[in-house]
Amino acid sequence: MTTAQSDAAYDALALLAEYRPKSPFFFASPRGTIATEGEYFAVPSAADLPAALQGVLDLCRDDGHEDPIVVGAVPFDSSAPPRLTVPVRTHRAGRLPMRLAPPAATAAADARTVEVPSGAAYAEGVRRAVARLRAGELDKVVLARALDVTTETAVDIGLLLRRLAARDPSGYTFAVDLGAGTLVGSSPELLVSRHGDVVTANPLAGSLPRNPDPIEDFGQARALLSSRKDRREHALVAEAVAESLRPYCRELRVPAEPSLVRTHAMWHLSTVVTGRVVDPAVSSLTLGTALHPTPAVCGTPTGDARAAIAEYEDFDRGFYTGVVGWENDAGDGEWVVALRCAVVEGNSARLYAGAGIVADSDPDAELAETTAKFRTMLAGLGL
Repeated sequence: MTTAQSDAAYDALALLAEYRPKSPFFFASPRGTIATEGEYFAVPSAADLPAALQGVLDLCRDDGHEDPIVVGAVPFDSSAPPRLTVPVRTHRAGRLPMRLAPPAATAAADARTVEVPSGAAYAEGVRRAVARLRAGELDKVVLARALDVTTETAVDIGLLLRRLAARDPSGYTFAVDLGAGTLVGSSPELLVSRHGDVVTANPLAGSLPRNPDPIEDFGQARALLSSRKDRREHALVAEAVAESLRPYCRELRVPAEPSLVRTHAMWHLSTVVTGRVVDPAVSSLTLGTALHPTPAVCGTPTGDARAAIAEYEDFDRGFYTGVVGWENDAGDGEWVVALRCAVVEGNSARLYAGAGIVADSDPDAELAETTAKFRTMLAGLGL
């Protein structure tokens, strides 16, 4: 009999404050907060990952685990190994407060940054992609770049998490121990959740940076909502998400018009898609793998967009634009897109940002968008 157990009544702020480096998993969402201890069992890499996950949960339950839950991350390339584990102990709490005091300001350590690729090279890649889009070879492709940050001292991941949570408390703040480094981030985008028979997805596509001046910021929001380019980009994503969920859901509801979602750094076009699973055996990760990768992080058609990403991006995305979340043995779970994130190891961090490219994209504007998206993690690092 294992001593693995769950703590149902735990304070969300305490879970955040008590996070320590190499903790397996931390996840704060609008539905609640989860933190884990230890590794009871690892989910192996498999062609049918949802089935492998369910098999591991069944095995752990049969072995006497009182509260089996799988937590972790799946990479952008779903053929690469996931980092999914059953923890020894799971702590749960309600959601973090919407008004969360930021940690006391500390002087930012000196840091060196290296762009991968350079801004000029990224803009040139966008120009080449736009030419292919205008020739009809693609409808959309998402191109990303990285920023390598090296600090004088080791990055305090607990402090980084607290800063991210305070900056965007309505988002999804997470940390996943990858073995070699920790995936840390604050994503605005829910890939999919299943609670009982209720399914929710919230694709985001189409973005503009926030402005510190309230009037200018309102103008940015209105400009995004009326932008033909961004609305077309968003429609491609929302339609693809709905079509992927349709075989699994009844009463699928897709709003005709997008709405606005804001983070501290960005405005996004948003559509909340809801439905009910037809078959109770359809798990949250089954739905997640049916959706992943959405055109919001890859492009469309998917195969052609993947090929373009491999051609234009000269780094491995790893878990960036993959999925992070959890699933219990009832099939309920919550999976978010790994955005506004970094992989942190020691005194180094690799930050990621991307932009959706369509036929009328402007390379300089897309470069500016990725620069704005880096702000979330840079601020979290105190830079």
